[in-house]
Amino acid sequence: MRLENTLALIHGELVNTPFVSNFNNIVFDAKAVKRGDLFIAFDEGSIEDAVFNGAYGVVFDKPTQITDSEIAWIKVKDLEDAIKRLLRFELIAKEISVYACDEIVLKIALQVVTEPSFIALHGDIKSIFKELSNIENGSTLLFSPTLTSADLFTKIKELPKSKAQSINIIEQTLFETSFIYDNVFYERQLISPFFMPYLEQLLYLFKVLKINFRLRKFTPIDHFEAVFTNKSFEIKEFGTSDKVLIFEKSTSLIENEILFLQKQASWAKIIYIIPSTCKQRLDADLLEQKNLFFYKNKNEIKNILQANNFHFALIVGVDKSILEKPLIRQTQLTLDF
Repeated sequence: MRLENTLALIHGELVNTPFVSNFNNIVFDAKAVKRGDLFIAFDEGSIEDAVFNGAYGVVFDKPTQITDSEIAWIKVKDLEDAIKRLLRFELIAKEISVYACDEIVLKIALQVVTEPSFIALHGDIKSIFKELSNIENGSTLLFSPTLTSADLFTKIKELPKSKAQSINIIEQTLFETSFIYDNVFYERQLISPFFMPYLEQLLYLFKVLKINFRLRKFTPIDHFEAVFTNKSFEIKEFGTSDKVLIFEKSTSLIENEILFLQKQASWAKIIYIIPSTCKQRLDADLLEQKNLFFYKNKNEIKNILQANNFHFALIVGVDKSILEKPLIRQTQLTLDF
């Protein structure tokens, strides 16, 4: 890419008068720089190494000392914005299809094996740039606007919608599902029935676009994540205790998950622990429940758990890292489960 085009794309300021006029590749890792590359200085401490390795240009957004006046030193307001502009330009020339989806659909897609022409995008802007900078024409991209900036793309499509249910659930618990899809039986998959509508959206996209795929063993996706514990809230193996903490970081799923638990586990004693900031958003009928608790900080979550008997506790707004420190101080060894 020519120097003047780079400056125009990233709204950069050339702070010297270099001898170079073209760049070969865009690189973030100083160790990977080769002669002729443009180095994006996310790590300003490695600029010297990048120059030594042959960088023809350095893009930076913090005060930086010019150590080689023959190469281009380009100042920008924000490195991530500069990368987005460069990547957007690269993608305009490609014949690709881009679909926006829910965060859960994307995280499920990341666990499905597909052909190389289908890419589920995740990660920071640097990893996304590396993945897409050499993307093949005809590829299909799936991204979630809540995780990746939509500004990267000029044309975004919505997921096609199916009117018919395509997944036939054969057996289910709150956290496992056995189902049939397209005449294939998937037994005791570690995915909650709560996620079946999201999986259906993804599989229907594959069907419409004729994308080959293979479902493998599912793993937790940071939503509706079950953690089995004993009475002292020590983590136990999956399915080995009758006390379960269910963590949900997204507050947007509160009502749907409460309704799901009420329907699927009507026999169980369930408590719901929710950030106090969400109180005004909840339906009036839900607010009348006695097993609904609101917290302002993580310590209050611990107090609520210790003060109540339950089979399941839906804890919204935090993840299982709150269990890294014991909720209850152990004064003696116990065999209670």
